Amino acid sequence: MLIRKPDDITSSEITPEDVYLNRRSFMADAARLGIAGALAPALVGAAAEAEAEAASAQGRFPARAPRQEELTPFEDVTQYNNFYEFGTGKGDPYRNSGDFKPRPWTIEVAGHCAKPGAYDLEDFLRPHELEDRVYRLRCVEAWSMVIPWRGFPVSRVIDRAEPTSAAKYVAFTTVVRPTEMPGQRGRILDWPYREGLRLDEARHPLTIFATGLYGRDLPNQSGAPLRLVVPWKYGFKSIKSIVRMEFVEDMPYTTWSAMAANEYGFYANVNPEVDHPRWSQARERRIGEFRKRPTLPFNGYASQVAPMYRGLDLRRWY
Repeated sequence: MLIRKPDDITSSEITPEDVYLNRRSFMADAARLGIAGALAPALVGAAAEAEAEAASAQGRFPARAPRQEELTPFEDVTQYNNFYEFGTGKGDPYRNSGDFKPRPWTIEVAGHCAKPGAYDLEDFLRPHELEDRVYRLRCVEAWSMVIPWRGFPVSRVIDRAEPTSAAKYVAFTTVVRPTEMPGQRGRILDWPYREGLRLDEARHPLTIFATGLYGRDLPNQSGAPLRLVVPWKYGFKSIKSIVRMEFVEDMPYTTWSAMAANEYGFYANVNPEVDHPRWSQARERRIGEFRKRPTLPFNGYASQVAPMYRGLDLRRWY
C-alpha cells in the first residue's frame, strides 16, 4: 500500500505521532499488566482495541517532522456525525446505523461519458490502490476535525469513465433505504441526498472517494461503504453512502442548496469572510479543544485549490 505524505496539511500542524501512539499504548499497556482488570469491561475492551489500533497506526502513519495538530480521536470521529439519514442528532448516526448493510453494494456511473455502467463495489474499487491521507474536516456549523482517511482520487474513476465534452459537472446520489436508515422515514430532507461538484473540482488531486478511516473500513455512520471527501469545502459537500455518479452538463440539483439556498451554496468553500446566517465562519471549534481557532480560507488548502475560483465572486457563489 502506498503511504503518501499528506502535503495538504503542514507538518507543524499535527501532533507528534509518538504522542498519539503513546496515548493509545498506555491503554494497551494497562490491559497487558492487568491494571485493566480493575476497569469496567467496556474499558478493557477499549484497551484491547487501542492496542490493535496503535499497532496498526504505527505502520500506517510513520514518524514525521514534529507536529502540533492532533488527529481527532477515533471515537469522536465516529460518534459525532451529521448523517440525517440516521437522525438529526450528532449521536444518532452512531446509535441508529447498526441495521445498515453496506454490502452487497452497487455504484452506477452514468451521464455524458463513454463508459457508463453499474459496478459491484469490489469491481469499482479493484483497479485503485488505496492511500492514507490526513485531511481537516470543517463543518458549516463551525466545528472541525482532523481525520486520517483511506481512499483514492476521484479523478481515477473519471478517467476510466471517459466523460465527453458535454460533461461540466458530476452529480452524486446517496442510497435510499428507509428500512435501514430511520431518518429517511420522515421528510427531514428531500431524499435521496444529492450533491455535486464542478468537473475540475472532482478531478482535483485532493478530492477522494474514501473507503475507510483510521485504517479501517468506513463505519456505517461515517458513510459506508463509499463516500466523497472534499477537504476545502464544508462537510455537507462530502456526500456519504454513494450509489450513483452522473456526468451532467448543467449545475446539478443539490439537497441543501435546494432546501435553503440562502444558507447553503453550491460551492460551499470554507470561507471565514462569508458567514452562514446562523454560524459565524470566522472561527471554529476543533473537536476536543476548548478554545476556538481562526478559520483558514479553503480550510487551509488555498494554495492548492484557490486558482480554480479565480474571477469567481465567492460571496455570491458561496
